[in-house]
Amino acid sequence: MNRKQATFCDGIDRRNFMRIGGLAMGGLTLPQLLEAQGGKSGRLGHKATIMVFLSGGPPHQDMVDLKPEAPPEIRGEFSPISTSVPGIQICEHMPMLAQRMDKLAIIRSLYGAKDRHDAFQCMTGGLKENQPVGGWPSYGSVVSKLQGQVKLGIPSFVGLSPRMRTGTWSDPGQPGFLGKAHAPFLPNADGAANLDLQGIDVTQLNNREALLNGLDRFKRQVDDVAEYQGVDAFTEQALGILTSSKLADALDITKEPQYIQDRYAGGNYEPAGYGDAGPLHNHYLLSARRLVEAGVRTVTLAYGRWDWHGQPHGSNFENARDHLPLLDSGVSALVDDIYERGLDRDVTVIVWGEFGRTPRVNPKGGRDHWPRASFALMFGGGMRTGQVIGSTNRYAEEPEDRPVHMQEVFSTLYRNMGINTDMATVNDFHGRPRYVIDHTQYKYLPEPV
Repeated sequence: MNRKQATFCDGIDRRNFMRIGGLAMGGLTLPQLLEAQGGKSGRLGHKATIMVFLSGGPPHQDMVDLKPEAPPEIRGEFSPISTSVPGIQICEHMPMLAQRMDKLAIIRSLYGAKDRHDAFQCMTGGLKENQPVGGWPSYGSVVSKLQGQVKLGIPSFVGLSPRMRTGTWSDPGQPGFLGKAHAPFLPNADGAANLDLQGIDVTQLNNREALLNGLDRFKRQVDDVAEYQGVDAFTEQALGILTSSKLADALDITKEPQYIQDRYAGGNYEPAGYGDAGPLHNHYLLSARRLVEAGVRTVTLAYGRWDWHGQPHGSNFENARDHLPLLDSGVSALVDDIYERGLDRDVTVIVWGEFGRTPRVNPKGGRDHWPRASFALMFGGGMRTGQVIGSTNRYAEEPEDRPVHMQEVFSTLYRNMGINTDMATVNDFHGRPRYVIDHTQYKYLPEPV
């Protein structure tokens, strides 16, 4: 097979949780710019990823790629501030992240997005067009398939997003053709009821097991139907989780010292906007950290509503003044936690949305969809931080130096998990091996590391 060589680039929500008991430097590749330090895993004992999805499309030019020399209708209302790394500036409404810039890497030249309001591309790296039977599996499902569970009773993949009116934003990542055994566990959505075992006696549990066994017999009757592949493994995994208190303990953030809970304070547990987008509460970020420490390999969550077209729902800048300080404090708390606990070599965190926003502010004070340029913020994973990768042109319209395709970001995420994207494949429903990234999607062919 001919293929281009590619390289890696008050406490908690009691209604839910408590129920549960760079720059174009000589053609360097993204993985070279985010060079992992190597060595043995630290305190965690396994590699993990936390993916924070900014549902709606965050405005790159009002957050990490400000253009103060542009005309007012382009540059907007915010000013850049200096950071802890000389020469790097970000938005004035993110001062805590500015102080931690030495621990962050910002990609300013991200491209490859579609003008489509959903989490699919951020969860899978792929497009919805021309999918194989069953659909592309998400990143967390692929990691689950290739690396399995770390501990019995702890799922490999957890999605923290609650149910929202806009289902494409609440998508935690689907298993696609890998089957239900590698679907995310959803403790804050439908899965919460399945975890509420307090007061259930052994007889009831046995009845549940009998029900699942019945489903398994049904599965064997339709063995030729691809949709049911993975049910046996899913049954085994589900029973292991249902009979264990480990996941419930991990989700109970009241077990954290009060000062840690206070560090992540602020926000609202309800889905943001009109009930259609991610909650804007930093305790979800704390839950994500506790989950990866407990043995989860991938945690996804949606954060806020970033689709700011303007009046009558508030201007881009009014909404940003509300969202940015909360994001600033929450992600900063996660940065501090990751580094203070010695997890920075093992846990990779990425913060991004489905696309960027228009360079020009519209007459309603908003910015519209702009898939031609966007950004990602990353830290941990043993990566070299304190840097900006890539740039856009003077109005933040297009990547200029070092364009970074979304697939290249996924290559880096997999690399940080110890997965070689040149070699790793997963089989689709027809038994055909599929590479975990699309090597044809690079604008510039990366050199081998």
